[in-house]
Amino acid sequence: MRRHPGDAREVAVMERASAPVIRTPDQRLRVFVSSTLKELEPERRAVRAAIERLRLAPVMFELGARPHPPRQLYRAYLQQSDVFVGVYWQQYGWIAPGEEVSGLEDEYVLAPREMPRLIYVKQPAEREARLAELMERVRSDDTASYTPFSTAEELAELVTADLATLLAERFDTSRGASAHSADAIPAGYLPAPYSNAIGRERDLATLLAWVRDDARRLVTLVGPGGIGKSRLAIEVAHNAGERFDRVTFVSLAQVRDPDEVLGAIARALGVRDSGDAPLSEQLGIARAGRRDLIVLDNFEQLVAAAADVVALLTDLPGATFLVTSRVRLRVRGEQVFDVEPLGLPAEPSQTSTRVILEAPAVMLFRDRARAADPRFDVTDDNAEAVARICRALEGVPLAIELAAARIRVLTPAAMLQRLDRMLSLLVTAARDVPERQRTIQATVQWSIDLLSSDARALFERLGVFSGTFSLDAVEAVTAGEPWVTDLLDTLLELVDGSLLRQRDEHALPLFSMLVPVREIAAARFELDPDAATVRRAHAEYYARLATHTELRLRGATQSAAVDRLEAERDDLRAGCRHLIAVGEADVVADVVWRLFLYWWIRNLLPEVKAWMEAVLESGQELSPRSRAIALAFSSWVAIWQPDSQISTERMEHAIALFRADGDEFSVGLALSIASLTYMSATPADLALAEQRQRSALASDAVRHDATFHSLFESVLGRILHFRGDDAGAVECFERARKLAEGAGDEFAERIALNQIGWARIAAGEPQPALFTRALELSLRLRNEDGDAYALEGLAGSAAVVGDVERAGVLLGAAEAVRARTGLREQRSYVTYQAFVDAVLATDRSAEFEAARVVGRRMPRQAVLEIALAPEKGVVATGASSTSEGP
Repeated sequence: MRRHPGDAREVAVMERASAPVIRTPDQRLRVFVSSTLKELEPERRAVRAAIERLRLAPVMFELGARPHPPRQLYRAYLQQSDVFVGVYWQQYGWIAPGEEVSGLEDEYVLAPREMPRLIYVKQPAEREARLAELMERVRSDDTASYTPFSTAEELAELVTADLATLLAERFDTSRGASAHSADAIPAGYLPAPYSNAIGRERDLATLLAWVRDDARRLVTLVGPGGIGKSRLAIEVAHNAGERFDRVTFVSLAQVRDPDEVLGAIARALGVRDSGDAPLSEQLGIARAGRRDLIVLDNFEQLVAAAADVVALLTDLPGATFLVTSRVRLRVRGEQVFDVEPLGLPAEPSQTSTRVILEAPAVMLFRDRARAADPRFDVTDDNAEAVARICRALEGVPLAIELAAARIRVLTPAAMLQRLDRMLSLLVTAARDVPERQRTIQATVQWSIDLLSSDARALFERLGVFSGTFSLDAVEAVTAGEPWVTDLLDTLLELVDGSLLRQRDEHALPLFSMLVPVREIAAARFELDPDAATVRRAHAEYYARLATHTELRLRGATQSAAVDRLEAERDDLRAGCRHLIAVGEADVVADVVWRLFLYWWIRNLLPEVKAWMEAVLESGQELSPRSRAIALAFSSWVAIWQPDSQISTERMEHAIALFRADGDEFSVGLALSIASLTYMSATPADLALAEQRQRSALASDAVRHDATFHSLFESVLGRILHFRGDDAGAVECFERARKLAEGAGDEFAERIALNQIGWARIAAGEPQPALFTRALELSLRLRNEDGDAYALEGLAGSAAVVGDVERAGVLLGAAEAVRARTGLREQRSYVTYQAFVDAVLATDRSAEFEAARVVGRRMPRQAVLEIALAPEKGVVATGASSTSEGP
């Protein structure tokens, strides 16, 4: 931070009485640069470039053969110079024979007192003792400025800005003009972008339209650290065009006092504070009639100065302000632009390399990786790993850049394996990156340091969450804490500080953290002495959520309920795993049973089956109902896994346990699962399967539940089909569809439509529209297993009408889905092969198999475009049936 009154841009004000007059606008100032040579070589180059950029003359004494002694030479250079620039770091410099001080100190001492002295000190540093003493003298010298810096890039910015203002002040004084003379103001300084702005084309177009709109004069780019706010603002500034007379970039990263903001803006505009009027009024006079775009970068630690910026909107009617900040200014007239992460590729296993390369996040990774290693490229071999890296980092530009820089030592596959603990990976050694952005951790810490104590405590408590969470969940894990005085306001502080992201889903406010932020919060939460109690409260909340959501998973509320659970799925999982670990298996079993439909719709069956088997094998004492749930759920999921053993005995035991518990609905559900096990066992017992299913349908609890009544009718129809009663099967399927449509249950309707579709194929009357509708419903519910069933049905429909190529592509795509989910019902798998075998027996089998291979490799979007396209004509031929269970 700069000290007063020796501010770098105020030196000209203090020294103007004795300043040498610049007689003409084109006379070049001579800038003497003092520093050690080897340790500051990059900085010397940066200073030289900054001086020359302003068309000034650098005077830089270098070692080498000269006809004069060194001391005589630099004394002569100093006498001919107008400005002294000193750059210091760790070394004191060489002391010549016969001298008591180094040339470095001597140059500072010999600089005339009336000469402006701009001193820049590199941080951090372990200085030699004599240099430390010299720095103390400099700091106490009110005739010199003293400015810390970290990188050569930052130094170049500081020197450019300081010299530009110094030139304006001296030129202004030499003309004897008003302190507000606009003609003396040099062109605004803009940082040169060090890289391309990848993936921000739409954002750039929007912001350019905003800053050119007189109705939007205060635009704030808001987002977390590392999201790319400054880079986007620089891009806007460089492309603002002729709409503005001047574009000025004001870096506030080193400013900590809100009272200094107006001064920083004035200095950047080349306006000195004469003290005879408020500074905002002086700025208005100086810039009267001019159109300015003023970029205020890194405003988050100075929000108390937001009112001063609002005042400038009045005093500078021709100015537009573009502000970058991690928090909103929350003042009148502010137009907020939320800077979002870069666009991510779709699920890479379903996407081609070409499509992956079109994702902005992947484009950035490729660009930065090639900067680190020009030999690198995204290929078919590594595209999926690169895509998964970008998805894991959630499109955060800084995180992607830091990861890409590691490509010199890690392949994408190796990098992906290490991202489970990402903070150690996301670090850069680049010297030209600001210190607070050299690691993601430092970037996040910068935001945490700006929080109030209550917000900091809440941030650490939120580390208990694994993913997205609701306000109710936050209340559950913070109940009774003395620092929770106004939870909504404290949450809002975290949102405004870009540490939390907030969105609404079905009118429910949900919160989340970007992955690097969440990892830091989680690490801090681990240090909480109440962590175990908080985890228990967290798990119990999600157990209650299961109870409250159970009935909403049926009928017209199904989609919203599934989306709610999906939004908090990571924490629902974490809560269940914690309860299992602490011996609360009964609670977990109840959650699993209540959310039966959710696990099924969202293809989570194998994972939940593993929970139940872990419970059964844990040795924990289970209630009879919990044991019944674990047996029934595990047995049911086994039906969907071709390599699993199917046990009818386990299901009969589960039925008996449910009956003893008096749970009529669970008895009905267990009977239906038992009927499926009898149908899928080897050998199948279709008679007993039908008997069990009719018993399930006879239950009053089931018949009053339209969703499960529909699902159970579909099961009975399947059994009747396999027993040769196709007419009875169709009657069941139609009843199932009617029940589902009446209840507004999309999942049960999808299943009924698939069953009816296969019955039509078996009758030689294919109706692909049934499968198209089923596919639309499964896509709406994001029921991937349903996608596979619908694609298989569409493939069968195409085969019946002789469209072998379409049939092959769609069947191959369905097989790819099956490979991803790992689910394929055993009984259906055996029987749906009939239409495949029929095609393979024809002379078009090679064409069919080739199309099948294409379908397995085809990107998901391309498959859907084909699947949802209108069908061709229909030719009545025969085919066998396939179907699915509840």
